[in-house]
Amino acid sequence: MKIEQIYTGCLAQGAYYIESNGEVAIIDPLRETQQYVDKAEKENAKIKYIFETHFHADFVSGHVDLAKKTGATIVFGPGAETAYDAHIATDNETFKIGNITIKVLHTPGHTLESSTFLLIDENGNNHAIFSGDTLFLGDVGRPDLAIKSDLTKEDLAGMLYDSLRNKIMPLADNIIVYPAHGAGSACGKNLSKETVGLLGDQKKTNYALRADMTKEEFIEDVLDGIPPPPQYFAKNAMMNKSGYDNFEAVLQKGDTELTPEDFEAIANQEDALVLDVRNEKEFVKEHIPNSVFIGINGGFAPWVGALITDLKQPILLITPEGKEKETVTRLSRVGYDNTLGYLKGGIQAWKDAGKDIETIESISVDEFSNRFKSGDITTLDVRKDGEYKSEHLEGDSVQHFALDYINDNMNAIDKTKTYHLHCAGGYRSVIAASILKARGFDVIDIAGGFAAIKKTDLPTTAFVCPSTL
Repeated sequence: MKIEQIYTGCLAQGAYYIESNGEVAIIDPLRETQQYVDKAEKENAKIKYIFETHFHADFVSGHVDLAKKTGATIVFGPGAETAYDAHIATDNETFKIGNITIKVLHTPGHTLESSTFLLIDENGNNHAIFSGDTLFLGDVGRPDLAIKSDLTKEDLAGMLYDSLRNKIMPLADNIIVYPAHGAGSACGKNLSKETVGLLGDQKKTNYALRADMTKEEFIEDVLDGIPPPPQYFAKNAMMNKSGYDNFEAVLQKGDTELTPEDFEAIANQEDALVLDVRNEKEFVKEHIPNSVFIGINGGFAPWVGALITDLKQPILLITPEGKEKETVTRLSRVGYDNTLGYLKGGIQAWKDAGKDIETIESISVDEFSNRFKSGDITTLDVRKDGEYKSEHLEGDSVQHFALDYINDNMNAIDKTKTYHLHCAGGYRSVIAASILKARGFDVIDIAGGFAAIKKTDLPTTAFVCPSTL
């Protein structure tokens, strides 16, 4: 028996390759599926089943493409409805993979069809659970993402309480837990940085598995502090339910080099978004007018999903050299399949063609401190709500809204003002600056962000540990 976790940091997502005696099961595959096919062929094995723990909301799974490539059967938990061929399992149904068995434990709560897959080894012993978004290390899945459900989040939280206590907590402490996500995912609020653990440890340390916890307490604790889901979550879940375009075709279309002239013409003809994925310092220094920055070296895919509201938005890319295919791939992971190409030669080619570039003013924290003390500037903090509540700059001219919800807060800012932007370190503030500048706002970036501001003598609120908020 072989179990391999294939972890993708950008999505904080774990897919699983399970092999026994020449047969393979894949759990929650990524959009780009050739890696699983190649791995199985290398091991002279055949992919037999593709198990989906639920309709994922934070990424587009590769189950549909992988089934077409391999003939493997897609398996969902009870109650799932799909627009493509899939086996809808019953609770406690079992599936043989070589000498091992996968047993379906229906664990609704995160979503109605959510299921945990129990792996039973060659000797008939319970070995591990693949818990999807039902149980994480340190947390449980948020119960507010069910697609087209007439149930409330409180109803779903109650179901999750029952699922955990009736299906998962009775299992032995030595069971290995393989969750679908780790720290950084928006599918939970307190996820551990660890990506594999033991169920016994979770029973001791996970707040949601406290033995003396009532259902009412569980519902209150699980729902407390959950921010609204990113706008792309429901759209990705629907793609996972209904199907999507072939990944290889999406990659071929997006991985198209364009001259500056063709790039500009397509941008105008298709009303395409110019997405610059270099690092923030490069973007601040020079960029194509009206382009938007989301750096590929940060939390790229989730930020794209949170900020670009139309999955079908035509996109043109400015990438570091050699990062073109990777960028198209990472866009497709969250459902953005309409990339039309990239600028060959990047910004240098654009300048060599005699075309205009723009910059964003970026000032040192010392310069910002001087301006702030003058009392005649407006500061915009774009960190997350929890970061802001934990500690922030004091002053009547300080505004705050999280970058995640910038599209919902355009009416809260004034085009007659100049905004000095900061986040924690500089990545998110440049994203915000690029969006606001493209929409006609006057912005200045504060280099180093709040980490640098804290080192000055500017007034900040007393620090409050986020765990006590």
